[in-house]
Amino acid sequence: MKKKIRSLSFSILAALIGVIGCANAQISQPDLLITGAKVFIDKETGFKNLDVGVKNDKIMFLGNAASQNFKTTNIIKAEGKILSPGFIDPHTHLSYDLSREDRKANLPYLMQGVTTIVTGNDGSSPLPIGEKLDEWQKNGIGTNAALLVGHGSVRKEVLGLKDVQPNDQELNKMKDLVAKAMQDGAYGISTGLFYSPGSYSETKEIIELSKVASEYGGIYDTHMRDESSYTIGLIKSVEEILEIAEKADIPVHISHIKALGKDVWGKSAKVIKMVEEAQEKGLEVTANQYPYPASRTNLIAAVIPRWAEDGGYDSLLKRFQDKTIQDSLQAGIKENIRRRGGPETLIFSSAEDEKLNGLSLEEIAENWELTPTEAVIKALKADGEIRVVSYNMTEEDLNAFMQQDWVMTGSDGTPGHPRKYGSFSTKMRKYYKEDGIIDLPFLLHNQSVQVAETFGFEKRGKIEEGNYADLILFDPDKVIDHATFDEPSKLASGMSLVIVNGEIAVKDGEFTGKLPGKALRHINK
Repeated sequence: MKKKIRSLSFSILAALIGVIGCANAQISQPDLLITGAKVFIDKETGFKNLDVGVKNDKIMFLGNAASQNFKTTNIIKAEGKILSPGFIDPHTHLSYDLSREDRKANLPYLMQGVTTIVTGNDGSSPLPIGEKLDEWQKNGIGTNAALLVGHGSVRKEVLGLKDVQPNDQELNKMKDLVAKAMQDGAYGISTGLFYSPGSYSETKEIIELSKVASEYGGIYDTHMRDESSYTIGLIKSVEEILEIAEKADIPVHISHIKALGKDVWGKSAKVIKMVEEAQEKGLEVTANQYPYPASRTNLIAAVIPRWAEDGGYDSLLKRFQDKTIQDSLQAGIKENIRRRGGPETLIFSSAEDEKLNGLSLEEIAENWELTPTEAVIKALKADGEIRVVSYNMTEEDLNAFMQQDWVMTGSDGTPGHPRKYGSFSTKMRKYYKEDGIIDLPFLLHNQSVQVAETFGFEKRGKIEEGNYADLILFDPDKVIDHATFDEPSKLASGMSLVIVNGEIAVKDGEFTGKLPGKALRHINK
């Protein structure tokens, strides 16, 4: 009897082992196998000849596929192409795009190999954060997307667009909004201290709100108060950022770092030294940059004195009619035009009157037989949403920032400027292949691994077993940016394969129609 029981037990055990073995065999089979690729590991290691297996949304194998008993027939032969982690853009303006049916695929970024984006930058974000993330997850998006909570949006909610300082009760309301956003999954707080209403805030307000983000393990991302010589100047603005980093005990990230305008050209060396000294003291300081010598912003932000914006656009229109302040208002506009490099460097973009688009302020003023200052006022009376492309940076400063190991690529993507459609491809084509300003491992590292580590994207940004399968396959010699300042909305080309969360979004350079992106939520520390 005991022998029968023992025999039966062994039979059951063998059967269980067989079932488990079959299950393991099934689990160990990849859905997709990429063979023969030069796999980018990190900046120090460089590339390794490895095969990569993907199952569901994860990387399940990294090694020599020939040594495994893989049965999958879904094989992509890379033939020596580069397999890299998908690029991550830390600075975009895509919360509107991702909520539109015709834009949620995020093709301008997918076609450049970007698989994850951060938005809510420059102090402007949707509120509540949780509702927007839920919407994206429900409706589908082409890339992964993360949100920052915008300080300007929070301030507007509590104080409106007025040039005032919060009392204790109002500051607490702002803190509560930041805390709620962090609880909803925001990765940190962003500021646009150059723009109203952020420009009205004092440093102590930013420190107090950043402390809240810090408590949840978030980051401080900023369009600094002055990248030029508008108010406190470039150097003082960097000092303010470092003060916030220290007093709020928070990692800081400088968005679209630059030396903007004649008054600060050549000061990249001073800024770099300041950041490096802060890092030596233990502060976490990083930055991003788009690879173009021209910026793009609202005409109001570019040339109107901040005091004249108090109360918003309607208040500005009233000041245009107030004869008692015309001398000081026009003097301020004239000086800001000079700061940007002169009227010939300010090119109208996205104006409601399409005849103005592509013309410089100088040309428009001549056509209207007005001074550039008078032309600004006339244009803004008719259209408060005019934007300008402004040629106001030097290649020397651009290159100096780009070569720093703490500076990443960020598109600052908005319509009317090629950076939305071409930042990552331009950097590869021009600054790696043509000019040799940076090498390929450096470029790939600061567009993937480094961004993931800086913002805290768990299991992303690096090709490792168990990480999410955000992967791109390409030949660097075939990556081309087609967007120009004349035609800023042309898609880049050269990505053979773009995989987001294990699903192929781009194959042989063509969009597959899939929306595999996820709305990413920060895991509070």
